[in-house]
Amino acid sequence: MKIAILGWGSLLWEGGPEFDNWIEPWQYDGPTFKIEFSRVSEKRFGALTLVIDTEHGFSTPVAWCLSKRAKLEDAVADLQCREGTTKANIGYVRVDDKPALPNTIEKEDPIVAWARERKLDAVVWTALKSNFKEKVKKTFSVKAVVAYVKTLSPAGKAKAAEYVWRAPEFVQTAVRSALQHEPWFSKPVNRRRKKTPRLKTRQQGG
Repeated sequence: MKIAILGWGSLLWEGGPEFDNWIEPWQYDGPTFKIEFSRVSEKRFGALTLVIDTEHGFSTPVAWCLSKRAKLEDAVADLQCREGTTKANIGYVRVDDKPALPNTIEKEDPIVAWARERKLDAVVWTALKSNFKEKVKKTFSVKAVVAYVKTLSPAGKAKAAEYVWRAPEFVQTAVRSALQHEPWFSKPVNRRRKKTPRLKTRQQGG
């Protein structure tokens, strides 16, 4: 069974060994979703993460990879465990359950159509939704997002900057553009120090 897993956020750069060991390399011609930085993440100290947002999101082809699992339920469980969420927040579709449509004006589900073109049997993705209005108590807008991020703790701002700047290049949304143009929202500095090569010296005889 050929199973594809879709990704557009931290799954691409910090999936974790328990997840990464069960997937093939990422590819960048997946189906199109509307996504935006519109979910408040508690584990990231309030930073906003990318989710499917049909109301405010920007359409973009997302990334995908093949799962090494042979069963759909195992691939779903892999993503569910990595996301630390419930099965209800994992979307999936089995292509065989969606027979090809006859030549009518009805359009096929774009995920199924994409999967059918690549001869895939199933597709799995994270189906978390925006919770900005629920958590922040304000209607979602770019202005509201920028104002909200300014209120985060130093740890929250650091996580927000890390997440936004590390998001894949194909993610081009209004929120990303606005935050990256804010002078205070600087790109995280790589604090890893370069190792200084050690010179080999001859031992002096005693």
